[in-house]
Amino acid sequence: MRIDILTLFPELFPGPLGESIIGRAARNQLVSVNAVNVRDFATDARGTVDERPYGGGPGMLMIPDTLVRAVESVKTAGSKVILTSPRGEVMNQQLALELAKEEHLILIAGHYEGVDQRVIDLVVDREISIGDFVLSSGNIAAMAIADAVVRLLPGVLGDMESANEESHSMGLLEYPQYTRPPVYRGLKVPNCLLSGDHGKVAEFRKREAEKITRERRPDLWEKYLISELKRGKK
Repeated sequence: MRIDILTLFPELFPGPLGESIIGRAARNQLVSVNAVNVRDFATDARGTVDERPYGGGPGMLMIPDTLVRAVESVKTAGSKVILTSPRGEVMNQQLALELAKEEHLILIAGHYEGVDQRVIDLVVDREISIGDFVLSSGNIAAMAIADAVVRLLPGVLGDMESANEESHSMGLLEYPQYTRPPVYRGLKVPNCLLSGDHGKVAEFRKREAEKITRERRPDLWEKYLISELKRGKK
């Protein structure tokens, strides 16, 4: 996969995307992550990338020509163009799985008060938010989206079962996990995890995942119950 991140702050990249799992994936040529400086496509000597919005209002908008030309500089027939935006669909694991099937992602890291609507009309395929809050720019959101997607690519994780059992992958939050020692400051690892009985381990993990999801994310719990009813499991 190739990921191009269009940004006003290319010095922020690769940042976290150059480390750990994602950095290793890049070094192993499983993914290429590139920062594209939007200012390079400005047409005046000042390098203008923003203007005041028509109709008034606070803040500045990223102008269409600079941003559209930046997108077109890297876009191919197989590109999917994504704008990070607080009004976009909320990022989740299912969306990450969808995007992991693409061959080329172009992530536009929004800034200021947003972008001219004509950029969206002309070149953007999807608007994506990472949550119901506002960031000072879309750079962190672009990093988060890229991280969530890249770790799902074949060969990136040493064991794909890790991805399958993580929070949200099965519609539930992840169960509690333990490692050595078996007792720490009076707190013991549940006996079933030490028993070697895989059936009991699976039962414990499912029960705990359901409990945590029910308590912490009633919205996810409701969706999970509906999906289980459809499959005739509840």
